[in-house]
Amino acid sequence: MSKIMKRVFVCAAFAMACVPVVDLRAQNQKELLPAPLPMQIFTARKVFISNAGGDPLGYYSGGPDRAYDKLYAVLKGWGRYELVAAPGDAELVFEISFAMPTVAEDVSGGNGFTVSSRPVKDPQFRLAIVDLKTHVLLWTFTEHVQPAGLQMNRDKNFDQALTALVNDVRNVAGQPGPAASGSSK
Repeated sequence: MSKIMKRVFVCAAFAMACVPVVDLRAQNQKELLPAPLPMQIFTARKVFISNAGGDPLGYYSGGPDRAYDKLYAVLKGWGRYELVAAPGDAELVFEISFAMPTVAEDVSGGNGFTVSSRPVKDPQFRLAIVDLKTHVLLWTFTEHVQPAGLQMNRDKNFDQALTALVNDVRNVAGQPGPAASGSSK
């Protein structure tokens, strides 16, 4: 039995020595190349902005259309897209929404007894980009708004998250992704 084990070990060692060494770092780098971005995002010129919902009344200043109004103003000032008044005149739809889903419950108490509980909210923007020709959802961005107790801090955090959302769009729409290569090295 020991001679058989030795032969198996020698054969296994020989087989491993014959296998070429693969540079795993090079393989991982190939896997990390970014996927191509939808071309419509940077070839389109006309965009319709759709308001898919606002914040709960009173939690933020400016009413339920605040996110829509600010997004419209920023995109208009950017000048990258022509903003159109009707979806039929557009190539893409930018659908902005704002939600505050409950993600947890904050329970406080002592000695194992619940004294109080309150829902924990996750205020967030969602911007979906839809191709009107194909009706395909091309891209979705989500930005979370940091919670705050004071109204002025909530409003400031709202504006910061909306700015981050627009920067997300700029990062994707401002420049085409790397060209797909048909050759491999």
